[in-house]
Amino acid sequence: MSIEGKYNLDSSENFDEFMKVLGVGLMMRKLGATTKPTVEIINDNGEWKVKTTTAMNSTEIKFKMGEEFSETTYDGRECKTKFTIEDGNKLLQVQNATKGKSAKFTREFTDTQMIMTCECDGVVAKRIYKRQ
Repeated sequence: MSIEGKYNLDSSENFDEFMKVLGVGLMMRKLGATTKPTVEIINDNGEWKVKTTTAMNSTEIKFKMGEEFSETTYDGRECKTKFTIEDGNKLLQVQNATKGKSAKFTREFTDTQMIMTCECDGVVAKRIYKRQ
C-alpha cells in the first residue's frame, strides 16, 4: 500500500473536542472546523514531507522515518516528534510536548482514502481524507 499521495479532507468527527483538549483557542478551533485541508505525503529518497494546504495557509513537516525532531505545531505547541510506519499501511506521528500537550496521530491508508485518528488525553477524533 502506498502511503505517498495527495488527500482531500472529506469528513471529520469530534475534531473540535480534540482541539479543545489540546488547548487550541476558540477562533483557531472555528477555523479548523471549517477548513478542508489537502495533505500531500512525499518520500524523497528517505526524506519525508507532509504538506498541509488550506485556503488560509500551508505547512510542511520534513523528517526521516524513526528519527526524533523538534516541531512547533500550528497551534504553538513545542514537541519532540517522531514518525514511524506500522503494518506497512499506517503512518504514526507521536508528538511529545515540551510546551503544551502531547498528541498522537495515526494515519491509515487504503486504495481510496487516508483515515487519520487524532488522540490527546483520552479524546479521539477521526478525519477521513479521499485519495486524489
